[in-house]
Amino acid sequence: MIGYILRRLLYGLLILIGVNLFTFILFFAVNTPDDMARLSIGGQRVSADAIEKWKVERGYDKPLFVNMAQPGVKKYTDTIFYQRSLPLLTFDFGSSDAGRDIGREIKARMGPSLALAIPTFVLGLAASVAFSLMLVFFRTTRLDFWGVVLCVFMLSISGLFYIIAGQWLFAKLLRLVPYSGFAWGWDAVKFLALPVLVALVSRLGPEARFYRSLFLEEIGKDYVRTARSKGLSERVVLFRHVLRNAMLPILTGTVSALPLLFMGSLIAESFFGIPGLGSYTIDAISGQDFSVVRAMVFLGAALYIVGLILADISYTLADPRVRFE
Repeated sequence: MIGYILRRLLYGLLILIGVNLFTFILFFAVNTPDDMARLSIGGQRVSADAIEKWKVERGYDKPLFVNMAQPGVKKYTDTIFYQRSLPLLTFDFGSSDAGRDIGREIKARMGPSLALAIPTFVLGLAASVAFSLMLVFFRTTRLDFWGVVLCVFMLSISGLFYIIAGQWLFAKLLRLVPYSGFAWGWDAVKFLALPVLVALVSRLGPEARFYRSLFLEEIGKDYVRTARSKGLSERVVLFRHVLRNAMLPILTGTVSALPLLFMGSLIAESFFGIPGLGSYTIDAISGQDFSVVRAMVFLGAALYIVGLILADISYTLADPRVRFE
């Protein structure tokens, strides 16, 4: 088991190096610093002096990989790759193009993102599993039929519709919650109630339909018929046997998504004015702050790799038959 984890960590490190190199090429070779300067300053008719000044202020005036104008080791250290890309491997995100410390911004914005993401994740998972188990318990009935119709209807609607409709109904019409904003303490409840509710409703349809298919597949297996032949009730069969044996595909999606909770929700945080990492990324994209975008891409890749490793480890807890050589 320890050897397996070490191998996965080594693979993850290689993937991170590849992601770092790929994003560097994408941001600095395909999209050159001159292009960044034009996008940041605004317009194609920007003077060469303005472009050069913008590059010097941000350290983008150096060569990409090799600086032939420098002697010795400085040929490789006095480059954009060494100064702006390699530090990401040690999670040193440096400064944004506006001069702000990216690491400090991430720490400050992680709290609001988690305050929104954790209730959404826990309540959403519980609601989807409970709703799908109810449909399976009443399968081949009208409740099951209309429940599936509701799931298909809900997954066919864009998440933006739920956000706009929720703000119109609960914030404008009923005046139960504010449109947007964020505060700590008990005041956070009134600001997070609507985003959490919208997230629950938007994910209930696709997740409940998927979990229902998993549970129906398990119900047709031999161990379920054996459990019923022993006189166990349908409720016990569902919760003790079907749910437990369907945990592997559920864990694949849930455990691997845990680290990504830190990244926040790009759309929800922007619409509801929550100062989290999601809105931070959107603002960086809108403001053409390439340093922040690269840092968030790298952080997201690192967290996703951690999530996959956690998912593999959790398999052994959910199913003792799974063992790693």
